[in-house]
Amino acid sequence: METALAKTPEKRQVVFLTILLLLWGAGTEAIRYSMPEETESGYLVANLAKDLGLRVGELATRGARIHHRGNKELLQLDAETGNLLLREKPDREVLCGVTDPCVLHFQLILENPVQFFQTDLQITDINDHGPEFPHREMLLKIQEIAQPGTVFPLKAAQDSDIGSNAVQNYTVSPNLHFHVVTQSRADGRKYPELVLDRALDREEEPELTLTLTAVDGGSPPRSGTTTVRIEVVDINDNAPQFVQSLYEVQVLESSPPGSPVLTVLAQDADAGNFGRVSYDLFQASDEIQQTFSINEVTGEIRLKKELDFEKIKSYHVKIEATDGGGLSGKGEVVIEVVDVNDNAPELTISSLTSSVPENAPETIISIFRVGDRDSGENGKVVCSIPENLPFILKSTFKNFYTLVTESPLDRESRAEYNITVTVTDMGTPRLTTQHTIIVQVSDVNDNAPAFTQTSYTLFVQENNSPALHIGTISATDSDSGSNAHITYSLLPTQDPRLALSSLISINADNGQIFALRALDYEALQTFEFHVGATDQGSPALSSQALVQVLVLDANDNAPFVLYPLQNASAPCTELLPRAAEPGYLITKVVAVDRDSGQNAWLSFQLLKATEPGLFSVWAHNGEVRTSRLLSERDAPKHRLLLLVKDNGDPPRSASVTLHVLLVDGFSQPYLPLPEVARDPGHDNEDLLTLYLVIALASVSSIFLLSVLLFVWVRLCRKARAASLGGCSVPEGHFPGHLVDVSGTGTLSQSYQYEVCLTGDSGTGEFKFLKPMIPELLVQDPGRELKENLHCRDSFVFS
Repeated sequence: METALAKTPEKRQVVFLTILLLLWGAGTEAIRYSMPEETESGYLVANLAKDLGLRVGELATRGARIHHRGNKELLQLDAETGNLLLREKPDREVLCGVTDPCVLHFQLILENPVQFFQTDLQITDINDHGPEFPHREMLLKIQEIAQPGTVFPLKAAQDSDIGSNAVQNYTVSPNLHFHVVTQSRADGRKYPELVLDRALDREEEPELTLTLTAVDGGSPPRSGTTTVRIEVVDINDNAPQFVQSLYEVQVLESSPPGSPVLTVLAQDADAGNFGRVSYDLFQASDEIQQTFSINEVTGEIRLKKELDFEKIKSYHVKIEATDGGGLSGKGEVVIEVVDVNDNAPELTISSLTSSVPENAPETIISIFRVGDRDSGENGKVVCSIPENLPFILKSTFKNFYTLVTESPLDRESRAEYNITVTVTDMGTPRLTTQHTIIVQVSDVNDNAPAFTQTSYTLFVQENNSPALHIGTISATDSDSGSNAHITYSLLPTQDPRLALSSLISINADNGQIFALRALDYEALQTFEFHVGATDQGSPALSSQALVQVLVLDANDNAPFVLYPLQNASAPCTELLPRAAEPGYLITKVVAVDRDSGQNAWLSFQLLKATEPGLFSVWAHNGEVRTSRLLSERDAPKHRLLLLVKDNGDPPRSASVTLHVLLVDGFSQPYLPLPEVARDPGHDNEDLLTLYLVIALASVSSIFLLSVLLFVWVRLCRKARAASLGGCSVPEGHFPGHLVDVSGTGTLSQSYQYEVCLTGDSGTGEFKFLKPMIPELLVQDPGRELKENLHCRDSFVFS
């Protein structure tokens, strides 16, 4: 399965196991399903996509997988359909044994994005196992003097099923002497008891054979049988007697399993079968049965497992000697366990300080207790630590020690100590225990943050998108913890004209610097500011660094033609004498580009001319010259179309239309112009120009009327607020020579432009001045381009 994590399968498995362990205790409600055991493979358990409210195929796109958490891979997921299928036939008895209910836990993990779902599958039991007795035959010896009503417990049948499918009842084959009673243990399991109904007579019937049947509660029920063989025992009037009523023996705890402990002996005065004695442990606990065994013929007691003096120091074992007639005698054996040095010393921490201030005086690091579970010399211990550490051990009372600092610690020289405490006993051989105590030297804020560089230079392309990440600054602090947690900030600039907060922001956590708005190279080429790094110590320490931002130019301005003026009411016409020599300078196209570098390198090209071979333009300076001598056949009026293009990528351009009039001499009157035959193609252009002029005039008129109406309304409101009298439009011109343009739209500041209208007749000269900004972001010196042009209309830019 391909996942969003580009890792090998082994690494991916480790990642998901880690996620599973982290999310295991998240407490999400489990999705529960149930199915009976022995269900065939391929069984549709559920549709996980539908149950989880996911779309079809979303499990596949999100990399769904089933984790079994140690269980057998019982389920498989079809990620395309969302179906959860049974991989193989489940067996409840194999999966859960006697556990009820049998619930298997699975996890559904979605990898992209990571999501975790707990799934529980309950395997319900079916009656697929019948009761089984541990032996095909049971032997029961009953003395003939047994009284009616005597109860004889029998061995229970085993059934792998649970609940109602387990053993529910026992029956016995019809007979004259016994019936069976079904009893229940504390855990709910049933066992049989054989009850004597009628006295036995060995001479009449020395042996009985019964069939014991166990029936479960399944549907249909299953059953199992065993044979109960009852031997009627003759009367025996002598019980076995031990030669010693109490046996005492000592055994080393290091004795291996199988070692002999002692041999007991019991005698019986009867003869024959009634005089043969067998030995057994009587009413022995589980611990004694697991530790000792006795030979039923010889009475020899042996070890079955190793002894542990520290756990059990002595055993009291009761022995039963039984003769062939069923009579028995009791004896007792006391086994004393002898200690050996088989336990290493123990160290118990009572109090522990894991962190110590670096300049603190004598400080208690730990209080601990040492001891040894052995006895005598084996239990005596000594304690020590390495000598090359600034710590000492002090003995307090009994087996308690205190670990303290010998002198003040210095975190800058060493921030952590691993102190190995060694405890050794005095036994043979000597045993040793070591415990390592890790002590962290906590820091005080004695180091200020240090920048990785004293100054940073960042580059950003103009017209950038807002909130653009333009660079990162970084500082380090040799302290630790909160003393080394650095917060970055912009420091106040000393230039009051630089509104830094509207230009730049910094992420206080990681030092990432962002440009808040789009920058304009033509308005702001470079600026600098200081950033501060402050730790969170007490008191806090800080440092600062210089950051310089360089704005890189983009080709976002097309060339602007200064001469000839293209938006004049009357076209600019150049005069060309017919006697002009080849290379005669007709005029010079003047254009500028607000960009810089190669984005402002301009080239000129002649696109179209009435007489293509008559004129040429110099590519680098825009000079328009004649290419040959003029003749009488040349038209008296020519129209040239020139292209001004910058060197940006991609390049931007502007077109220039130039009108050239041939004259016999400069003394010839210029106006009225001689009639020139019109090109039919020009009529459409003139008509389009007329439409554009009409539209522009209409829009300008509407805008002017709107402005006048708005001013009139405002003046009326002010006058009405001052008095109840009428309102009249004030006469006169607008005061001053400044036009205030409010910063609506995309501008964030208000600007004032100064427009100067010169009063020369017929020339219409304009002077556009720089915007007057209240909070000057950067000093833009501006440029003044003044050309002495011989066209009637001209612009002067400042």
